[in-house]
Amino acid sequence: MSKRAVLDQTRKFRNRKSLMPPPRQSRSCVIVVENLPVPFDRRVWQEAQALARAGWLVSVICPANAAYPKRFEVIDDIAIYRHPLPLEGRGALAYFREYSAALLHEFRLLIKVHRERGFSIIQACNPPDLIFLAAAPFKLMGKKFIFDQHDVGPELFVVKYGHKGFLYRALMFFERMSYAMADFVITANATFKDLAVSRGGKAPSLIEVVYGVPDRKRIHRVEPEPGLHGGRKFVLGYLGIINEQDGVDHFVRAVADLVKVKGFRDFSAVVVGSGPALESVRELASLLGVEDFIRFTGYLSGERLLAHISAFDVGVIPDPFNEANDVMSMNKVFEYCALGIPTACYPLRETKRLLGEAGVYAPTLDPAGLAAACLSLMQDDGLRQRSAAAGAKLSAETFVWENEARKYVETYERALATLSAGAVEPAGPSAG
Repeated sequence: MSKRAVLDQTRKFRNRKSLMPPPRQSRSCVIVVENLPVPFDRRVWQEAQALARAGWLVSVICPANAAYPKRFEVIDDIAIYRHPLPLEGRGALAYFREYSAALLHEFRLLIKVHRERGFSIIQACNPPDLIFLAAAPFKLMGKKFIFDQHDVGPELFVVKYGHKGFLYRALMFFERMSYAMADFVITANATFKDLAVSRGGKAPSLIEVVYGVPDRKRIHRVEPEPGLHGGRKFVLGYLGIINEQDGVDHFVRAVADLVKVKGFRDFSAVVVGSGPALESVRELASLLGVEDFIRFTGYLSGERLLAHISAFDVGVIPDPFNEANDVMSMNKVFEYCALGIPTACYPLRETKRLLGEAGVYAPTLDPAGLAAACLSLMQDDGLRQRSAAAGAKLSAETFVWENEARKYVETYERALATLSAGAVEPAGPSAG
């Protein structure tokens, strides 16, 4: 055989080998998330990486979007399977269409992942609390099910629609079913753990609290983005998704209050992020006549993102008081603290429990109160420095991802331990 033929055969063997499924193993899992694509969903991506570092074979099922259009890719040895979703709409019909499409895609991809890579554990990340439906057939096959509760669906429904009718009761039922089917529950904070016990009837020993704090290796100060100050002394910043419930409209109205009521103009405001409500808050800024004071950057990532938030003199958490936000752990708390950014926010129960004295709280639950908190930080150098230092201390001593990752991986190990040797089915296809 010629040397060229040998090389061709070797190349064919390598290509065929690269397409072969990985070896079967019980330490394999699939994470299903419907709310955001991965790796954009920071919490889910950090969880997946923590498992991969601990020796697990990790697959993720998530939606695709314009920023992450690939239907399949492997990043850091984590296989990501993405599916399309209908455009987000309003009303019961739109939600039914979106959730039905997502469930069909999730079930289809669970079959695909089971065939190609295998899994012994399925993790479902809400919202919505419906993923248990796609996972149920695999639970009957002996797979373990972990419910990772990021949000409180029934409370979010009340925030959006202001009533507790049939759909609210349906959401309560789906939440209870997610708890009931779960072998273990992971919650985003201690308040959610209390709900899992009181509303879901789960034993506290089966619930682990894992806070979505950022990995300090990936979020740090860099050279601030030039020009964000626009010749003014301060930058008020917002970082996050822009949904209706996130309060970016409160941020815009607070800017208008600072400029037109309080007469303070020596600042620029920056909104870093994107989402369904982006255009409406842009229009609100124009309607209130403060478009010259607010810059909307859209979605940013990597060094550009770090450069923008490194320019923040005050980080704003404008999520208003309501049933859902009062018990939510805002990612912005952890992110601002990681960069030592002083924080202005509303006095929400969970936010106050996390920030403590590091936060500067609005005296009233409206944009005027939020503006007052921002103004106090801009006008008082000592307060600004104390808030920044207290936040940095929390990040260094309390908001430590390595500690949360250890609890998270230990939950998986406990779930795996409950699988008796005879109950573990082959996690992937046979070699024959």
